This record gives sequence, C-alpha cells and structure tokens, in this order.
Amino acid sequence: MPTTNMPLAPMTPAAAISAFSYLRAVQADDVEAAREFASGEPRMPELLVDVVERIVVPVTALPGPAAGEPCADTFALEAIGRVFVTSLRTWAQAGPDTAEGIARSVIDFAAQFLTEDVADTLRQLEAVGVGQALDAHPAPAGSHPVRLTVV
Repeated sequence: MPTTNMPLAPMTPAAAISAFSYLRAVQADDVEAAREFASGEPRMPELLVDVVERIVVPVTALPGPAAGEPCADTFALEAIGRVFVTSLRTWAQAGPDTAEGIARSVIDFAAQFLTEDVADTLRQLEAVGVGQALDAHPAPAGSHPVRLTVV
C-alpha cells in the first residue's frame, strides 16, 4: 500500500471519468446508468479502489494541530483510512460484481468523513481527478483540447 510519501501512478482520463461517473450514478440511485458504466468497464472495482486511495489517504493523513505535529486522533484516523482501503482492495479482487458494494462504501465514507453533500464532493473530486489524469496523459499533438465542466 502506498504511503502519503509515495505518489500513486496517475489514472488515465478515461479511467477517472468512468470511475467517477459510476460513483455518481450509484450515489444518485440511477441503477440503469450505474449498470451501463459497470458493464463498460470490467475493472470497475479496481478503479474505484484507486479513486478511494486518492481520496482516503490524503484526507486521513492530516497533520496534527501544532506545527505539523501529529496527535493521537490523526494516527487513529489514518489507521482507519488505511484499513478501509486495504479492505476494499481485498473485496475488489472478488471480481466485477463487487463494484456496487465498493461504490456504496466510498459514498458512505465521503458522507461520514468528508461532507454531507456527497454529490457535490464527488463532482469536485472528479474535476480534480480527471484534471490530474489529463495532465499526466496529455492528448497527442494536433488533437482538439478537452474542456471539463463540472455540472
């Protein structure tokens, strides 16, 4: 498992868009759209775990209150985040049918630890994640630029 000092390999733009589209469909209880996204990407559970790791590890590895000194709560929160990611990674190995359960766990984590407005948070995280993916995987020279709009 990567640590906060070891950056994750960037996702491709298509993978980031696919994973966040699936998360948002599940969060909105749009069963038809979620099914379509999941059937279009057999690696969806692994993509979701990759997204979770990009969200959970930075959020749970927050510095302590004074001059970056960690406190007991910070260590506990980081441990919870790492156990969560490890559990989801193990669950994802069971196959493509685990995608919905993983997505619901991600949504619950976001609601409990990040915000009550999960839909808005997912849109913001998607914009950042896809932007990072586009930066890491630029379009070939001469292609049309991609503009992202978070709705």
